[in-house]
This record gives sequence, C-alpha cells and structure tokens, in this order.
Amino acid sequence: MSNEYDHQSEAAESAELALRNIVEGFQRFRDEVFPQQEALFKKLAHEQKPRAMFITCADSRIVPELITQSSPGDLFVTRNVGNVVPPYGQMNGGVSTAIEFAVMALGVHHIIICGHSDCGAMKAVLDPQTLERMPTVKAWLRHAEVAKIVVQENCGCANHETLDVLTEENVVAQLDHLRTHPSVAARLASGQLFIHGWVYDIETCGIKAYDAEQGRFRPIGEGPLPMATPRARYLPE
Repeated sequence: MSNEYDHQSEAAESAELALRNIVEGFQRFRDEVFPQQEALFKKLAHEQKPRAMFITCADSRIVPELITQSSPGDLFVTRNVGNVVPPYGQMNGGVSTAIEFAVMALGVHHIIICGHSDCGAMKAVLDPQTLERMPTVKAWLRHAEVAKIVVQENCGCANHETLDVLTEENVVAQLDHLRTHPSVAARLASGQLFIHGWVYDIETCGIKAYDAEQGRFRPIGEGPLPMATPRARYLPE
C-alpha cells in the first residue's frame, strides 16, 4: 500500500509541476514577450489574414510557427492525430469545417499538409493492435489506410524504412482527400489555391516536399520548390 501511495504522490507532484510550468510560461509571455509585440496584437485583435493554412499532426514536437518562423496571424493551423484530412462528406467535422472556413472566409492561397518523422499515428497504422483500447483513434486512422495499402502493394522496402515511406504516402493520400472538398476543388481549378505536401524531420530539421510532376518527395532548398498543385483549368483570361 505504501509503494502505491508513494507512486500516486509522485504522479500528483509531477502533474502539478507540469501545470505550474505552463502557467509560469504564460506569465513570462504576458510580462516580457507581449509588451514587445503589443502593436501586432492590437492589429490582430479584430481581424486575421493568414498567409496559409497548415494542417499537421497533434504531436507535441511539431510547432508550425517555430518551424516556419511565422508570427501570430500568419498561419491558420489545424492539428490532429496523423495530419489526416477526411474525404469530403464522410466526416464533416473539425478538419473539414476548418478547411472550408480557411478557403471561403479567410481566402488563404496555400494549404500545407505536413507529416513528420517518428510519427506515432503512422506506427499505429502499421501495428493496429496497439489501438485496441483506443477505438476512436482506430476509426480516425482508417483515413490513412489507403497509404498503408499503397506501401504494402508497391514498396519492397526494409522494415526500418517502411515508417518513412508510409509517412510520405500518408501525406499524398491526404492531399488526394483534400482535393475532394468542393471549396478546395473550385479554387484549384481557377488557380486561386495552391496545395503542398511536406514531411518534416524532427532530428535534422529537414523538410521534403511532394513534387506532383515527378511523383516523389524532394528536399526544400534543392532546386525549384516542389509543388503538389494540379494544373489550373479555368485561369482568368
């Protein structure tokens, strides 16, 4: 009983410390950071005009604003387990709503879907037994099943490479899903919207982007910027 009590006490102390660190972080932001950017926040208080929508994983190691060195108001960020975009009509929930709002209300010109290395969601897709006690996560990750099948049917890679290949294929699959959304399809057809598929490497800080013309991922910074956007069909005359 004593060992169990000690364990619970340590867990409670750890949880309290975690919350204290978060609160202290806010206080530092309020007292030190905010005063230096007060003019920016006053400008943002009543409107937002983000440059891009950034759809990425909920993983705590991925911070879009840090990775892209963006300021408040620059990115319209949506995060979920596995950087998933459900096809239009199947699950018109948070992600679908955010996409429609970003395109139709905010008028963003770019949507970036960003996967990452060492993704727990992709590990779970490869080993679905780990999700038996997480039924909602298991159901959600069915939207990544197409990427798994593509890898299984076409990739003869070694086991240690499978996760990396699946992560890339999942980004491609979610780009395909993204194009089923009417608001996205309409703006793509008229050349008013551009879509991008990225994979961020946590350890090296490298980013590979999907090149639709070449059908592969290429590192950003090596040659022209890889683009996943299909050719527009209704360009203004």
